[in-house]
Amino acid sequence: MAFIQYLTLDGVPLPLPDSYGVQMSDVEADSGGETEAGTTQRDVVRMGVVSISAAFSVSPKWLKILTEFKQKEKLAVDYFDTETLEMKRTEMFIDGYKASLVKDTSYKGLWKVSFTLKEF
Repeated sequence: MAFIQYLTLDGVPLPLPDSYGVQMSDVEADSGGETEAGTTQRDVVRMGVVSISAAFSVSPKWLKILTEFKQKEKLAVDYFDTETLEMKRTEMFIDGYKASLVKDTSYKGLWKVSFTLKEF
């Protein structure tokens, strides 16, 4: 059985994630808000800005690779879009990177890595 390739960073296909979530939000200008009449006015600057949260259980080899991606300012990301059920490409950066040891093994451990990818 073939699995879906959920994430590719700079052309490197990542392992199957433990969890994967796609969130889309709108960027609003400061001029929006509630009017004197009590209605809400939205001045949307940009719609559908993507944010992806992912978590992986990885070997030390993958821990090193993911940590190197964290150091980059910009990444070319191919991701599985949950709205269209197709792959999409965009530029993103990693935020909230967290690595923790799950289990110590003779091969330098099993690691849990989680982060959020945010679209520019």
